[in-house]
Amino acid sequence: MADIFDAYALADAWDEMFERPGEVRTAYEPVLAALQPIEPSELRFRADQMARAFTDRGVTYAFAGEERPWPLDLVPRILDALEWDLIQRGVSQRVRALEAYLADAYGHARAFEDGVVPWRLLLNSPHFHRAAHGVQPPGGVRIHVAGIDLVRDEAGDFRVLEDNVRVPSGVSYVIENRRAMTRIFPSLFAEQHVLPVDGYTQKLLAALRAAAPDGIEDPRVVVLTPGPSNAAYFEHALLARLMGVQLVEGHDLVCRNNRVWMRTTRGEVPVHVVYRRLDDDFLDPLHFRPDSVIGCPGVMSAAMAGNVTLANAVGNGIADDKLLYTYVPDLIRYYLGEEPILPNVESYRPDEPGQLEAVLDQIEQLVIKPVDGAGGQGIVIGPKADRDTIERTRKAVVADPRGFIAQRPVALSTSPTLAGERMAPRHIDLRPFAVNDGNDVWVLPGGLTRVALQEGNLIVNSSQGGGSKDTWVLAEGPADSPVPIGAGDPLAVAPRQLGPDGTPTVVQEGAQQQ
Repeated sequence: MADIFDAYALADAWDEMFERPGEVRTAYEPVLAALQPIEPSELRFRADQMARAFTDRGVTYAFAGEERPWPLDLVPRILDALEWDLIQRGVSQRVRALEAYLADAYGHARAFEDGVVPWRLLLNSPHFHRAAHGVQPPGGVRIHVAGIDLVRDEAGDFRVLEDNVRVPSGVSYVIENRRAMTRIFPSLFAEQHVLPVDGYTQKLLAALRAAAPDGIEDPRVVVLTPGPSNAAYFEHALLARLMGVQLVEGHDLVCRNNRVWMRTTRGEVPVHVVYRRLDDDFLDPLHFRPDSVIGCPGVMSAAMAGNVTLANAVGNGIADDKLLYTYVPDLIRYYLGEEPILPNVESYRPDEPGQLEAVLDQIEQLVIKPVDGAGGQGIVIGPKADRDTIERTRKAVVADPRGFIAQRPVALSTSPTLAGERMAPRHIDLRPFAVNDGNDVWVLPGGLTRVALQEGNLIVNSSQGGGSKDTWVLAEGPADSPVPIGAGDPLAVAPRQLGPDGTPTVVQEGAQQQ
């Protein structure tokens, strides 16, 4: 075994690479063979070079008020064909059930009348928007893009941790991670038969075009961004460029007679699909927050009139409410007549009679999550929390039982991760991305593996100091060609400018920081 693994000690969790000390899992054998000849200092040097390349291209993220290069670990996370088959079927099933729930919640409300889900779950949700009630999106699609967060538990089984069906982010890092890894270990992609990820933007564009209002033969799609100051602006610009569509801000659009137009130096042109990357509250000051200056006044009215499609749909937040998460297995049985392929983590609902007392009695042994939390914010891991934190959390749960769920702590699986000049186990999760075109829910092979870079930490979000790994899905048969490696990086993203036809676009010179 390589010196870099000499001090590697398995944690009290499922290890992705090793079955037991010194015994590597079959899928990882070529990776271990590739790492063995490399000196620890050389591996550290490659990691630092990659970080500098990310900084040069603007592949960064904000942490503690500082822009840092996106942290990509050099050891990939590998899933074999059987594991991926389970994941993609489970993710697709979950998206289909959540689609059915959204159509029901903004339509006939059968699940509420039948007692599958309590009315209070819908009516108390801050993400239930009456403006979305009765809106029939083209093809019945409200979740055009989903990110379903998965973890592997102590027994090696995948479980759903949460659903993201509003404005899921992170797919740009999947693309960038793969590009970087093909340059560092190009031969491994030929040996391992890794499924490519570069088809994502074509799938996304096809789904967005399919979502256009009826009767539009050549729909115009735009990506609506809050602007360069947004933490995910790099992703917005990257996706717009790779899809070949315009990146716009709210002031680039105008609504008139319930139709949306894009301003250009040659006049206004119609817009049919808006892939919006800002939250509901800021989308349209006429329907939501009146103080929003980054949205487009009237765009919601145009959507209600059926003249433009918003992707993802307004009001989707009721489907990724963490309290609804606890009901999703029942919704799968109710709407689809199927058993859940991917189970939830065992959870409690403090707002139900009897469960509040059960949560409070064992709060030191549970993970407490705010139902509307994001980025790992507000999560309290009972076994690792101090007494003051436990007491504050107890009071918060008592004051607002609807605002929290409780879950059994899961020892997330670990993966060897470069820590200084040695390998150490670090906890990871997985966010597969699904694209729904109305006929099929396609799951991007791999997704974003996030890794907690601090020893023992279970929160993997980049906003909390986490990093990432390239996720490889193996397939039988000849290897697909890796991303071309050559001079000139077509993924460099730069500030918006006006193109030759007067429409807002992005140019290649100089990268924007995220």
